[in-house]
Amino acid sequence: MTPRSTYLSLAGREIHCMEWGADHHKTVIAWHGLARTGRDMDELAGHLSAQGYRVICPDTLGRGLSQWSPQPQQEYKLAFYARLAADLFEQLGIASAHWVGTSMGGAIGTVCAAGCLQPQLKARIRSLVLNDNAPQLADAAIARIRAYAGNPPAFETVCELEAFFRQAYKPFGWLSDAQWRRLTETSTRRLPDGRVTPHYDPAMVQQFVHHPDDYLLWEHYDQIDIPMLLLRGAESDLVLPETVEHMRTRGPGSQGRLQVIEVPGCGHAPALNVPAQLDAVLDFIRRND
Repeated sequence: MTPRSTYLSLAGREIHCMEWGADHHKTVIAWHGLARTGRDMDELAGHLSAQGYRVICPDTLGRGLSQWSPQPQQEYKLAFYARLAADLFEQLGIASAHWVGTSMGGAIGTVCAAGCLQPQLKARIRSLVLNDNAPQLADAAIARIRAYAGNPPAFETVCELEAFFRQAYKPFGWLSDAQWRRLTETSTRRLPDGRVTPHYDPAMVQQFVHHPDDYLLWEHYDQIDIPMLLLRGAESDLVLPETVEHMRTRGPGSQGRLQVIEVPGCGHAPALNVPAQLDAVLDFIRRND
């Protein structure tokens, strides 16, 4: 199924989205990770749209083809991303949707599903998939991500950048050569000096400077009362086993609505590109339609 590229004005910013299965009525929001783009969701979106779902894959503000923020300190934070999501639902006429979020995308889904920041979204999100994300993240892993995301490297050639991505994102698990090439080509921009670098605004890492507790989300997690699936990379250094155990006793976990699947051969975060991962997400969404 051929996706459609579209640009929306959300919270006064131009946001790029890929839309799959536009004619389908049941909707899934698939939101990418911190330094990535919506094109990471191509395999998942293709899989779900083939099963009758409309799938919306945004590029977050400052990533991919979306506008960079002119006010990075105020806008690179979960509260503003939730505002983007609320406007997305309104402009696209989404009455309800399932949410699949990788890393940061899962955190955005958490605050939206909780309804503390955008109350109108609480009743609109039917289920939530966290792809290697949790209400509390390991400090060491955050420091690692902050270090590389805030100082993106530059290379003379796209092939050199692909080699960097293959190493940096090795924890994603297995990707085919074609998938590595697409990941590279959909997250590359050329600098004024002709070199290439990852396609995001380095200032987005200011979220960790000006909003250091932005990803401490137990308060939001405790308000969630919908089914939740946690896909945890078995080798993840971001979502620790002890955090998962706390999740089982709070919020949707205390209600028996939390399902946890350990994804072998992956760290942070599974690429959602192989049958076992795709089917796990599809089966969960189907059960909660």
